[in-house]
Amino acid sequence: MKLYSYLILVTLYLLGAEAKPSPFTKYGDSISLYACNYQINVDVSFCPTAFNYTCLCQDENALATYAGCLAYKNRDSHAAQEALIEFCKGTELDKNWYAPAIKRYEQYAKSASEIKNFNKTVPIDVPFKLNVTRMNLFNDAYIQFLGNYDDSLLYGTSTLMYWLLIMVIGAISHWSKFLFPGFYRKLTGPITNYWRKHVLMPALFGRRKSQELYAWKILDCLLPSRFESVAIGAFYIFIIVIQAINMDYVEGDPVFASKYEATLRYASDRTGIVATIMMPLIFLFAGRNNILQWISGYNYATFMAFHRHTARIMFVLIVIHAVGFSISFGASYAKDMEENYLIWGTVATVAGGIILFQAMLFFRRRWYEIFLFIHILMAVFWVIGAWYHIYGLGYLVFVYPTVAVWAADRAVRLGRLLVFGFPTADVILLADETIKVVVPKPSYWHSIPGGHAFIHFLKPTYFWQSHPFTFTDSVEEKEYIILYVKVKGGITHSLYQLLSKTPGKAVKMKVGIEGPYGEATPAKTSDSAVFIAGGNGIPGIYSEVVDIALRAGQNCKKVLKLVWVVREYRSLFWFYDELTSLKNVNIQTTIYVTKPDSLACIEEFSSRFSGSESGSFTGSEKDSSKENGEFISDNEKVEIVERIKRDLSHIEFKDGRPNIEQLVAEGVNQSPGSTSFVACGHPAMVDEVRYSCVQNISNEGKKRVDFYEQLQVWA
Repeated sequence: MKLYSYLILVTLYLLGAEAKPSPFTKYGDSISLYACNYQINVDVSFCPTAFNYTCLCQDENALATYAGCLAYKNRDSHAAQEALIEFCKGTELDKNWYAPAIKRYEQYAKSASEIKNFNKTVPIDVPFKLNVTRMNLFNDAYIQFLGNYDDSLLYGTSTLMYWLLIMVIGAISHWSKFLFPGFYRKLTGPITNYWRKHVLMPALFGRRKSQELYAWKILDCLLPSRFESVAIGAFYIFIIVIQAINMDYVEGDPVFASKYEATLRYASDRTGIVATIMMPLIFLFAGRNNILQWISGYNYATFMAFHRHTARIMFVLIVIHAVGFSISFGASYAKDMEENYLIWGTVATVAGGIILFQAMLFFRRRWYEIFLFIHILMAVFWVIGAWYHIYGLGYLVFVYPTVAVWAADRAVRLGRLLVFGFPTADVILLADETIKVVVPKPSYWHSIPGGHAFIHFLKPTYFWQSHPFTFTDSVEEKEYIILYVKVKGGITHSLYQLLSKTPGKAVKMKVGIEGPYGEATPAKTSDSAVFIAGGNGIPGIYSEVVDIALRAGQNCKKVLKLVWVVREYRSLFWFYDELTSLKNVNIQTTIYVTKPDSLACIEEFSSRFSGSESGSFTGSEKDSSKENGEFISDNEKVEIVERIKRDLSHIEFKDGRPNIEQLVAEGVNQSPGSTSFVACGHPAMVDEVRYSCVQNISNEGKKRVDFYEQLQVWA
């Protein structure tokens, strides 16, 4: 995927090789010059043809008329004078043109009534006094017309300021937990609790946040949390407001023939400018190395929600921009569309439409790699099309940050891969459900508790794919990290098929590690913390709770609980070493087995136990049992389960599903003070934990309750 960045840079270089882009223009006080210029070219002639600046800029009477027009109502600002110099670039106009021009105007200027047989199409040889009423009309019309460009810049910038405010809100909330933990734990008043219970923590509706909203499959989608929805919804309203205000029509407008034409043009200009200014934000939100994540404390899934909605808004604005100008072109549409900048604008718009359609959750869930390939490819065409479209319009300065943000993210990602290197990893299939990847790490590479990394399996058929997985440091050899990969579809299924056919179900394979990403939750600042994992959600949960325990020490009064929900006992097999290591830390651990009677693949545990300790198993039987479970009787399977419980006597085992509501309530009641709940696992379970935490924000002990999710769902 890194090739896309280079493709953009090379293509943009080739597109811009022939000429420099038009400079950015903010009209401001120079609007009066544009108004004067248009009125002069409409109301009087100094040259055989109108708008002939080679002639106008060298005609002393024309220059005097410009000066006289600017002097009206003291509109002769430095910016206005400089604007004429820009108009006359390439001619011999002196930079101090105004003083002699206004002097000539005051001495020799005449009005239309003072010029014999005046005809505005016939060139005159004296400075001309423009009609005052029309000067006011032209000035008002241009303030509205060109002022709309300036307003659009302001409104576009305000969209960035809006998201800066959202980031500041997140940063204050996030960093206060670390900088002022004691104060933060005491924030349990009615106002704080109301804000957290009804806005900050809950799902948008009911319990569903990590789970998708079902809508006939094709329209399935992920709902943002309530706070995310408030931020996104307010932004939609904000966009509508800034697109609707200051669209006044000047009666008798000399620029546009009707209010309809004027409004159409104003809307078309504004939507295009605002969308262009928003563009870097969309790419920043989608980046893995988004510095705003660290500043605000929002996780990657939150930024992906922001990315999706801001991108949709940007595309809708571009569609309005494109349709508006298409209507404005009228009968000349076919001819106008032959212009290169309009062709490239069309390319960008079509690419954006494809992105919007194929980014639906239906496609992301079923064909993620195809989605990602098309998504990035179309994004390349979007950027290139936008670049070339506005190359001569003066707004390229707002595309530079887009390219810079994207290129920087790709460069950092490549740098992370190179820094880690490409070691040989042991890839092992365990319990027929999980792939364990043991990777040697460089001594200077430090893990993040609860963090994740993207791994490349360097095989010809899928080396270019990268997938995120949480990891733990090896409990046996600290110079290794271990990633646990649940067998699903795509690349994990390909690995499963490879390992299933390999003797010992293990291979050595070159891998690339990009990371670490993410950060530990603020749970360590609470008086107690309950970490709840489901299935393969345990690695990140385990690494964070163990890190807190080791840092706190054995004598610390902080209460730490670890709850792991698994379907069968075989799920313990692939995480057995980590479970055993919990003997040495102060963590109250409970494992719920939802199907305790299912003993599939339980025979794999026999390889962990010696013959004298595991019943009647001999060495040869243990080897055979790995290949064929028929050598294991039901009694022997039960014996293995009992051995597991003896081996893990520091862990409490419970049959059935946990009552999440009761579990959370007990966690709050038994806590000496504030309590944090951290969850990762099946989306339904995580949503249930969130909901129960919200219900316990207002509690009799006035204890602070926080919820953090390690599960990040964006596809």
